[in-house]
Amino acid sequence: MSGEKNFGSMKDLKVGKYVIIDDEPCRVVGVESSAPGKHGAAKMRVSAISIFTGSKKTLMKPSDADCEIPVIERKNGQIVSMVENTAQIMDSETFETFEMPVPEEMKADAAAGKEVDYILAMGRKLLMRIH
Repeated sequence: MSGEKNFGSMKDLKVGKYVIIDDEPCRVVGVESSAPGKHGAAKMRVSAISIFTGSKKTLMKPSDADCEIPVIERKNGQIVSMVENTAQIMDSETFETFEMPVPEEMKADAAAGKEVDYILAMGRKLLMRIH
């Protein structure tokens, strides 16, 4: 279901995976770890970029700590209609219709009848591709 999140270990985070930082689903772009100290576990610094806003986020925790992992669903749909910067999209499986903003770089390809790929994460949707 949308809005779900799982828990994982900081040790399992790698570039390209997803993590939740400040209630925002993010894609990991860098992982650094320090050597364990005399009295504690190694620390990890995870750099990530929000999949919805594009802003850079950083997470610092011990390597044995838990972190939140978003459940990300990849879905397909079809554009039913276009009004300026907004597309009305019908999901290919559930036939649910909803409106979604079209990113500037995809506007030239956006037209009624075109197929789209989008992702659903934490109750939010993002248009990924028009084909």
